[in-house]
Amino acid sequence: MISNVPFYNIFNLPTMSVVPYKEKSTSKREQVAEMFDNISPKYDFLNHFLSAGIDIYWRKKAIKLLRSQKPQTILDIATGTGDFAIEALALKPKKIVGVDISEGMLAVGRTKVQKLGMENVIELRTGDSERLPFSDNSFEAVIASFGVRNFENLLKGLTDMYRVMKPGGMCVIVEFSKPKSFPFKQLYNFYFRYILPVVGRLVSKDTSAYAYLPASVQAFPDGTDFLKIYEQAGFKNTECVPLTFGICSIYVGKK
Repeated sequence: MISNVPFYNIFNLPTMSVVPYKEKSTSKREQVAEMFDNISPKYDFLNHFLSAGIDIYWRKKAIKLLRSQKPQTILDIATGTGDFAIEALALKPKKIVGVDISEGMLAVGRTKVQKLGMENVIELRTGDSERLPFSDNSFEAVIASFGVRNFENLLKGLTDMYRVMKPGGMCVIVEFSKPKSFPFKQLYNFYFRYILPVVGRLVSKDTSAYAYLPASVQAFPDGTDFLKIYEQAGFKNTECVPLTFGICSIYVGKK
């Protein structure tokens, strides 16, 4: 059973202690990279299937929050297969750079970008989101969808995202959160604990990946707890926008 006490509260640290493969001694970064390499061929299918396609709506909603900024350079953190980077094309930027630690996920994403004929706008490259290979003040906007939850050190990752964003820029993060009202809280917990892991395991053939998902969501400091860490990393004018009864939240911050 997944504990109801978030790991970050136990240790009072913005580090994410949950790992995909508990039997291994490798770091969380290495395990997350291995996990996403393993599930990359089925990731997009499972992502849309298990969310009933609502994850597409969440990303569209997040990108709309950037319209007034009209960013010309965008960094997509933990880009995975590039869905959020591709959604950001709606903003008509000059350049979108997506970084991820999983080469398997990036390979799938590059194929999607090539099919769209957008290689001149979207560049997907290997990179550690907690040690970004970019100079200070490089991007007008930084975005991330369902990725910061996998950081080994949440504060460190958010601080580096702040570092590479230009003054006046906006950061938009989409992440799972925990519903608090009846009956959505109970339905959500049942689905995440008992249905999602079974379907994910059957389709992806990875016995740990979709058990890690609910555990990592449970451990993640969502809502106002996340905003406190967000602000500690340097972001100001922060805001949490709950979506779909609190299943997901968009976090906005400026530099």
